[in-house]
Amino acid sequence: MMMTTPLLISAYGNNNNNPSAVANRVKSVNYFISRECNYKCKFCFHTQTNTNKLPKGKSKLGLQLLSHSGTEKINFAGGEPFLNPQLLGELCQFASVECNMAVSIISNGSLIKSDWMAQYGEYVDILGVSVDSFDPKTNALIGRGTGDTTKNQHVTRVLQVRDMCAKHGILFKMNTVVCSLNHEEDMNEYVSSLDPYRWKAFQCLILEGENAGGINDINDARELQVSSDQFNDFIQRHAGQRALIPEPNTVMQNSYLLLDEELRFLDCSKNGKVPSQSILEVGVEKALSQAGFDDEMFQKRGGIFEWTRTRDGK
Repeated sequence: MMMTTPLLISAYGNNNNNPSAVANRVKSVNYFISRECNYKCKFCFHTQTNTNKLPKGKSKLGLQLLSHSGTEKINFAGGEPFLNPQLLGELCQFASVECNMAVSIISNGSLIKSDWMAQYGEYVDILGVSVDSFDPKTNALIGRGTGDTTKNQHVTRVLQVRDMCAKHGILFKMNTVVCSLNHEEDMNEYVSSLDPYRWKAFQCLILEGENAGGINDINDARELQVSSDQFNDFIQRHAGQRALIPEPNTVMQNSYLLLDEELRFLDCSKNGKVPSQSILEVGVEKALSQAGFDDEMFQKRGGIFEWTRTRDGK
């Protein structure tokens, strides 16, 4: 398959004028394979505005284009990527085996099955799960899982995913959005028990067209915002956690390379999401110039780290 890659890349115009400069900027890319989701988190800033997803072949071509341009790690996200388990699994395998990328996934954890892990787990380096609270009532209020506060099982599923990761040698990661509903919570006991490889704590972010309460926005997360002081208090409360990586809005907003379901980079620099042309149409370099990406902040926040798990024989 890899023998045909140069022909495919040439056909899609991925002729980088400055390959080393592009490679330095695209080392880590996040690909939202679909906006589809089974949860309704109130602060979500990548909402289900459509149910589109590319055919498998075009998605794989996009991965080839990224690999050729210098991408070393691909993170599959959504929406909830496990709503499309076969597509996700095949893309993980292709990225790992054919493109030699480190592979990570961000999920809400609700749909991860043991048979999927048995088939595709060997191709995944890091599996991150969104954990915004260890209180079922708070999770229900946020929209993570069932809205029934007496039956919310999100924490139980997180523990199950952590155990599956351990079984398959996958590095376990946590993502937490700090908002008005959880900023006073003390998560230390639970986080210590889960012992994640990395724990990202994000300040609740508002983006127009997604969660700013506009006429076409699905969500209105303005009441869930926290101040810098409230966010910093949460971080200080958990400062003893070795895996903790705090990311306030000033750090997070423009320091991630985001590809949407059409393989278009999303420019968040003006407090919304403006899509570039697709990398399938104009190549990575030209699309990257439209991404609004702050690579200096990416470096400063530690965007490059040891993202490859230990495998047998390696």
